[in-house]
Amino acid sequence: MHFAATDEAIASALMIINSARPRCGTTKVVAVDGPSGAGKTDFATALAQQLPSAQTLHMDDLYPGWDGLAQGVADVHEQVLAPLGRGEQGTYRRWDWEHDRYGQWRALPSTDLLLIEGVGSGAKPGWRFLSTLIWLEADREERFRRGIERDGESYLSHWRRWAAHEDSLFAGDGTRSRADLIINTSR
Repeated sequence: MHFAATDEAIASALMIINSARPRCGTTKVVAVDGPSGAGKTDFATALAQQLPSAQTLHMDDLYPGWDGLAQGVADVHEQVLAPLGRGEQGTYRRWDWEHDRYGQWRALPSTDLLLIEGVGSGAKPGWRFLSTLIWLEADREERFRRGIERDGESYLSHWRRWAAHEDSLFAGDGTRSRADLIINTSR
C-alpha cells in the first residue's frame, strides 16, 4: 500500500498493527523504517499517540556515530530484539552524540508493543522479530532539504556519508520489499 503521511496513513498502520501477532516473545514489534528525512520520527510520534501503551525506541540512540548504521542494526537485534524474543529484558547502550562515545546502559521496560523508529529498524537479522514493518520514503532532494533544514548546513557532509551507508544497507537487505505498508511523504 502507498499513502501520503496523513490521518489515512495512520489509520492504515493502526489496522495492520492491531491485526498483527507478536513475533518477539509476547511483544508486538513495529518498525518504522526508511531513509533519513522521510518523516519516520514524526510518523512514529503520531502513531505512538494512538497507541498509548507502546514503548518507543529511536535508532538514533543506538548508532555509534555517523558511520555506525550497520552497528546500530546489529545492536538492536542482539541487545533488544533477541533478548525480548527469549522472554528476557532488552537493554542497549545509548550513543552520546555530543561527546561521540557510548553513554550508560538503558533497560527497555517490558511492553506488549514496541515501536522502533529509524533507519535500519526493519533490517535483517532483526526483521524476523517484527510484527509489522512500515516503510516511509520521499524524494531524495526533499529528504535532504528536510534534513539540512532540521540539522543545519554544517551537517551536509555527514548527511552525504550517511546516505551512502543507507543506500548500501537497503540495497543489500531489501527492507522496503518486506514492508507491510509503504508511505510516501513527498509533497
